[in-house]
Amino acid sequence: MVALALGLSLFGVAMIYSAGVLNVPSPITEGAWRRQFLWLAVSLVAFVVISRVRAGWIEWIAYPTYGAAVILLAATLVVGTGAGTAEGVGRWIAVGPVRFQPAEFAKLAAVLGLARFLSSRDGSPESLKDLVAPATLMGLPLVLVMLQPDLGTALAFVGILFAGLYWAGTPPLLLFLLASPGIALILAFSTMVWSAYFVGLIVLIYLFRYRLYLAESVGILLANLAAGTVANPLWGQLADYQKNRLLVFLDPGMDPRGAGWNLIQSKVAIGSGGLTGKGFTQGTQKRLDFLPEQHTDFIFSVIGEELGFIGSVLVVLGFGFLLFRLVRMAEAVDDPFAGLVLFGIFGAWLVHIFINIGMTIGLVPITGIPLPFLSYGGTFLLTCWAFTALAVRLAQED
Repeated sequence: MVALALGLSLFGVAMIYSAGVLNVPSPITEGAWRRQFLWLAVSLVAFVVISRVRAGWIEWIAYPTYGAAVILLAATLVVGTGAGTAEGVGRWIAVGPVRFQPAEFAKLAAVLGLARFLSSRDGSPESLKDLVAPATLMGLPLVLVMLQPDLGTALAFVGILFAGLYWAGTPPLLLFLLASPGIALILAFSTMVWSAYFVGLIVLIYLFRYRLYLAESVGILLANLAAGTVANPLWGQLADYQKNRLLVFLDPGMDPRGAGWNLIQSKVAIGSGGLTGKGFTQGTQKRLDFLPEQHTDFIFSVIGEELGFIGSVLVVLGFGFLLFRLVRMAEAVDDPFAGLVLFGIFGAWLVHIFINIGMTIGLVPITGIPLPFLSYGGTFLLTCWAFTALAVRLAQED
């Protein structure tokens, strides 16, 4: 797994270099590969240090780490500086010449905090009441990240929560009911679709009425009803760029030179790569600087254009093997805390991989979420290697 992570990281440096090879040089991408390589060196040092920490110490610092992350996220809302693709986004804290993104550190802290909480319980969650505490534990950093606003990173906390609950033995029915208000919120765009979903939910709760308390059944129905009710007011509260991302997901052609530009150019780039691609540094869409954020959020579009279908499949298979190794390692450990951390990392990376690749091909709406080990970003790369170090350390016997 470590060898694969290193290979992906070096491949990412190469693709970031390619993303900066333009017909007209850009100050944004020029030299980005050097900075990424420097961050990779720092990340490898962090990997060596973290992978040698006693496993018991990692469990002991789980709660303090979580608390520090929440404090940093709250501080970001006050002193955070703007950066990224969306205007007005304050996601960074500057300490002298160094800037870091607390949301990335918060994902690591959330994995540790949730694993510590779930591993300290006697038995698996058996009711919705048992899910309130872990959902609150993940909900706090999720809300703070949403307020930045950073929807893409916030979704990673959802992946961590459901991965942790699943590994802790939560019945699938309870996981679905926990997710049901979010599903209702998404389906509320159509009254007919939402109504059919709500009727189906009532039938499901009736069939499993003996496994739920009356208060839980009523609470779930009220939560779904509320989600459907607030959908329109919530839509009105979204920033214009957030609305446009959702609208162009449904119809990129509605604003091909504006909000739909990113998705259209990404799909053109990937599609034009064909089977074997146009060659390293030779991507047309990339060289003309048509691809948006081609060294960060849309690095997979560069891969698709220059290395084609074969190169893209190899990258996906590489990520698949990385996730597979995490699952096998989680199965092999005897310590519940270690297994929960390993599968929590799986949940965080799965969300990043699925959403990032999915948004470049129009499978999901565009959100600012990077691709592990490949996208440009020092804090994110450092976090990925910290996750790798935790996985290696906790998979070993003391």
